Amino acid sequence: MTDTVLLFRDDPYLSTAEARVTGLTPEGGIILDRTVFYATGGGQPGDIGRLERADGSMIEIATAVYGGSKSEIVHVPTAGSAPPEIGETVVAHLDWPVRHRHMRIHTGLHLLTVAVPYPVTGGRIGAEEGHLDFDIDGPIPAKEEIDARLAEMIAADHPVTTEWITDDELLANPGLVKTMSVKPPMGSGRVRLVRIGDIDLQPCGGTHVQSTAEIGALAVSKIENKGKQNRRIRIRFA
Repeated sequence: MTDTVLLFRDDPYLSTAEARVTGLTPEGGIILDRTVFYATGGGQPGDIGRLERADGSMIEIATAVYGGSKSEIVHVPTAGSAPPEIGETVVAHLDWPVRHRHMRIHTGLHLLTVAVPYPVTGGRIGAEEGHLDFDIDGPIPAKEEIDARLAEMIAADHPVTTEWITDDELLANPGLVKTMSVKPPMGSGRVRLVRIGDIDLQPCGGTHVQSTAEIGALAVSKIENKGKQNRRIRIRFA
């Protein structure tokens, strides 16, 4: 099976692309030679959307997941969908409004790690809100303090860019990794970093907006106690 070209990695704003069906899984999943669909990973849900066939009919895609490797993405159709033929050309269409909200929340969660500078033990991204779990030994920052810091960073309109380093460079700079439970993907020889202006730099394979102002207003919706030192901080669109 050939690898899937991950178009979203170079251009997260690409919402449609022509592709060729290269395989079908026993469960009915569809493998393409290239895709704009982000696969579930790193707390970010797989994209939803549809595949348009030559006759104009649509195959609704409920999610996307990784297959046998991180270079193979399986597009999971809704129940009852007729499978395409191997070798068939389709046009992949994202549900762009949902993807864009994921991008905004995801970038906002990176800002949350700046506003709350403690080790991250877990997290989740959604289209309406997201959360991070922090290992906090001591007083928890006040909601109003976090809101103000997020608003300041968003208004500053910091550029959001990506770059790559080698596995060895990451191992030599362990402070770049903020997450305790999710380790950056290594083994291919290089690791992708997401940089937000001069305020944040960390490994991440997810999709992000191109500047913090594009996130829009965010607010802390809830701070929860999830253990002796584990605190869950939820953010939502204000």
